[in-house]
Amino acid sequence: MGNCCSDEAGHGGAHPVGPAAAKAAQAASAAADRFLRSCGAGASTQIELSLSASNLGDQEYFPKSNPMVVVYSKRKDGPLEEIGRSEVTLNSLNPSWMTKISVQYQFEVLQPLVFQVFDIDPQLHDVSEKMLKLEEQQFLGEATCLLSEHLQPKIHCIVDPHSPPVDRIHQECPQISLLLLHRVPNSTSLSMPWYNWPILSSIDLKTVVVIAMDMVVTKRDRLLTLKLGVSEHNLPNPSKFGELTVQAEESAGSKAIMEMVFRCSDLEIKDLLTKSDPFLLISRISDSGMPVPICKTEENPLIIECFNFSSNGKHDLVGKIVKSVAELESMYHRQNGEHFFVPASNAHECHSKEVLKSQLYVEKYVESNRHTFLDYISAGCQLNFMVGVDFTASNGNPRLPDSLHYIDPSGRPNVYQKAILEIGDVLQYYDPAKRFPSWGFGARPIDGPVSHCFNLNGSTYQPEVDGIQGIMSAYISALRNVSLAGPTLFGQLIGTAMTIASQSLADNQQKYFILLIVTDGVVTDFQETIDAIIRASDFPMSIIVIGVGGADFKEMEFLDPNKGEKLESSTGRVASRDMIQFAPMKDVQGSGVSTVQSLLAEIPGQFMTYMRTREIQTFVVREVLGAWSSPQWSEIGSDSSPDIFQKGRATPHDCLFR
Repeated sequence: MGNCCSDEAGHGGAHPVGPAAAKAAQAASAAADRFLRSCGAGASTQIELSLSASNLGDQEYFPKSNPMVVVYSKRKDGPLEEIGRSEVTLNSLNPSWMTKISVQYQFEVLQPLVFQVFDIDPQLHDVSEKMLKLEEQQFLGEATCLLSEHLQPKIHCIVDPHSPPVDRIHQECPQISLLLLHRVPNSTSLSMPWYNWPILSSIDLKTVVVIAMDMVVTKRDRLLTLKLGVSEHNLPNPSKFGELTVQAEESAGSKAIMEMVFRCSDLEIKDLLTKSDPFLLISRISDSGMPVPICKTEENPLIIECFNFSSNGKHDLVGKIVKSVAELESMYHRQNGEHFFVPASNAHECHSKEVLKSQLYVEKYVESNRHTFLDYISAGCQLNFMVGVDFTASNGNPRLPDSLHYIDPSGRPNVYQKAILEIGDVLQYYDPAKRFPSWGFGARPIDGPVSHCFNLNGSTYQPEVDGIQGIMSAYISALRNVSLAGPTLFGQLIGTAMTIASQSLADNQQKYFILLIVTDGVVTDFQETIDAIIRASDFPMSIIVIGVGGADFKEMEFLDPNKGEKLESSTGRVASRDMIQFAPMKDVQGSGVSTVQSLLAEIPGQFMTYMRTREIQTFVVREVLGAWSSPQWSEIGSDSSPDIFQKGRATPHDCLFR
């Protein structure tokens, strides 16, 4: 259905006419959207894990085994929480378990998984797996990983002595991201992500042909092989535990989309002097019994609530119904309505309800499938992390403990380091190269003018550093080599990041960029910043701004479209999409879901908006069943191309990521 509170014209109901009415409708839609966000709607999807193992245990001590695997999640500094258990496989050291373990994937947080394998006492074969006491079973091994590790594609490279040199391939065919041919028999292979194609030219091999798809990465499948080990358990031979293979697949229900158009009749009038402004909120009933705002569910019933909009955010409940998707589909086909109800006001009648005259109709019901965020990630699209750090004088002398830039000798991170670590720790796993452009602004390099965008690593031309630790090292080094100055300007920084995103787009690279700006004050180049943001909205990038320190950041809320008005450039243009957010760091601290996590949760939606509005499909990969018989690499696609094409066995496009 897309958004539960849709404002698409023509989708049922009357629409306001005229500028004033249109503005009121936009305000109501924005308020309804904020109401939905406040109820906890976030970006997540269901992942199913299929598990198998090989060479379990030491056959000297475990000649036979009845293995079962238990999967746990581990929160930061928290205990293990069991997610699920497989069935018990009898008499096998190489089991393939049939039971799939479901995990709720959340982009905005790290999700460590722990897998423990146990040998189950054969006398307990009639006991349900859920009832088995693990402390009474023989421990066979343990493995850990992050859920995001399962989402990265890997390709194999095959060494073929008859292929042309890699540097020549890349030089003559720079537009080719990856050539896919069949595996050369009896050749050596090494694992290499496809997006590291340029790195192939530096491999110390005479010739290379990139050709295999041994690991299933072109659709939803993700494979990861983990070495089983031991933690606090004591085994007879701790060097022999075997391997655990985990395959992650996005559930089919995560891709299914139900588009429905609703119509209401005879709604109760809640406003005495004006017409009601109703909107619908659709939730599903979770396993815990709590309603969770959603856009679609398959099995659990839906709660559809009708509210009367109020500008103060205290919306009045008009009525609600509870129906499954199947029942809503039936309502559409039968073209009959369902009466709203309200819970009984009498506390002693908590299970009773008052049925209203008001009715809900399903005017349209269409089911379809669409690509998801993880489809793009598994197909090889990278999320590239970029950082901009505020070096203005208002941060205080970095040598003094009260400075926001003070580097504590004990190793405790300052507020800038905390913000970078919290965002970077999540995003780094979606960028296999882990080369992060990092800049500072508002400082004066030694014997130079104030710069509003300088490379943190001190390089004149290259802003990239290696990994999150590289950002930390470059940041500390910059503090020693620049003088804090001012003012606080974002325009040049955003423009520089946008140039990288623009060049990536021009080169047809499958990348999306996230720029994190950490600042202690309010920008002074408001219009220049707005102009840069609106230009950047046309490119594959998002911007997260985090305010640190005790400044009043009220004026910075103009950056967040969820809190302020739509941004308008100096030429009257508005942003093509929402792609920037702002939050003060002081709101991040405390228990529960942090504001930083809620900011990250917006990224998949911004990513998908960009992909869908530009009709960018997931990348199709086909394996060419043939081998190059001619080294005419510079003539690919021409009449004199390698005869794999001339024989009609494939086209040049079959060999490319598209």
